[in-house]
Amino acid sequence: MEYETVIGLEVHAQLKTRSKIFCSCSTEFGGQPNSQTCPICLGMPGVLPVVNKQAIEFLLRLAMACESEIAPHSRFARKNYFYPDLPKDYQISQYELPLATGGHVEIGADGESRSIRLVRIHIEEDAGKLIHGENLDDPKSSYVDLNRAGTPLLEIVSEPDLRSPAEAREYTQKIRTLVRYLKISDGNMEEGSLRCDANLSVRPAGSEELGTKTELKNINSFRFLQRALEYERDRQIRVLEKGDQVVHETRLWDQAGGVTQPMRTKEYAHDYRYFPDPDLVPLVIEKEWLDEIRAGLPELPDAKRNRFVEEYGIPAYDAGILTGHRDLADYYEQTVKAHPSPKIISNWVMGELLGALNEEKIEIGDSPVSPESLAGLVKLIEDKTISGKIAKTVFEEMFRTGKDAASIVAEQGLTQITDEGALEDSVRGVLSAHPNEVAEYKAGKTKLLGFFMGQVMKATQGKANPESVQEILKQKLS
Repeated sequence: MEYETVIGLEVHAQLKTRSKIFCSCSTEFGGQPNSQTCPICLGMPGVLPVVNKQAIEFLLRLAMACESEIAPHSRFARKNYFYPDLPKDYQISQYELPLATGGHVEIGADGESRSIRLVRIHIEEDAGKLIHGENLDDPKSSYVDLNRAGTPLLEIVSEPDLRSPAEAREYTQKIRTLVRYLKISDGNMEEGSLRCDANLSVRPAGSEELGTKTELKNINSFRFLQRALEYERDRQIRVLEKGDQVVHETRLWDQAGGVTQPMRTKEYAHDYRYFPDPDLVPLVIEKEWLDEIRAGLPELPDAKRNRFVEEYGIPAYDAGILTGHRDLADYYEQTVKAHPSPKIISNWVMGELLGALNEEKIEIGDSPVSPESLAGLVKLIEDKTISGKIAKTVFEEMFRTGKDAASIVAEQGLTQITDEGALEDSVRGVLSAHPNEVAEYKAGKTKLLGFFMGQVMKATQGKANPESVQEILKQKLS
């Protein structure tokens, strides 16, 4: 039997506010355990939370970007459950009156894009973090770090519209792109600021009825997400083909074993005993504030990608890569502004620049090669001051030292040889040194032209103008 996979995701994004959602404690990552806490985020008796306005604004930015419906009135609820890193034994979240409902996220390339519907976007406080003994001196103990407790967290809940683990990965990457464009979250999965819970079920192909789902908790890597969903899909199919029933439960992804493991029976909303938080007043979102936020939204990635194709005439693939990160898109546009050669600059940004940045684990904003410097390098190639081969050597030196291309070319004497007389001397020398190859060429083995080109470039240390060399070689060999 053929089966169809049905996936819905709950993506959690930590917001880049300086303070927590209900108190003034810092949200900076990497502090000493339990050093960024106070009576409010520790859940001490008698304290009163006060909502962080910027956290609400960040949610509204994302809701507008996803074309969600924003509620004029909203309120917080208490979600009751026990866990060692939840100091109050309840989490302040939203339930029946979330701030945003509906909306969509587009995945796929132009012509094959698909809209993934959203159920809701709501805001809540994060829990703390458990540090288990295998990472510490005592392997039998677990420790609690509450620095993260109270950090503002967005939960973006999708409809079960995703149909493969690869689509789920692409959708989650698109969420990260959006929150980074909006500058509301760094989307850093390694630091836990972007995490994902996935609901997956399978059903016979063509069926409209949903199968029994399982939930995979707290996956913090795009690669792990895809692998976990692939395993769970295959596991459920094996269960059904044996004639058994899939159990409605929460499971964990065991990366070391490459399997999902049972964690607990799945909870339902009534298990959490939601009720309105009595310490927080309802939220009233005024139209004037919404208009102000909407006016400050940046150009979003889909619109920017389409504009890059139309305005710069580059392929859709290039535009997709270049607009995948807002800072990268800005870098590209600044480079093109300094020297308008969109396609050549696109090649250099996607090739040499991103390759060097990835190798050194450097973000585009910290690139030692500025947009103006890269534009200067491309200009030297186009006006034939240096060859494309020499340009790669120059770029490596630019990346290493931060110097501009013109200075490096002048210091190292890398200017391209265009003098016809000098080039003819080099060609004559190469042909004289390889009489057998010359005879083979004249006998019809014309592919040897590339061999002669290479020898001339080697003799001139890559400085010869390739077009001129090719023309002189053909002339001499004829």
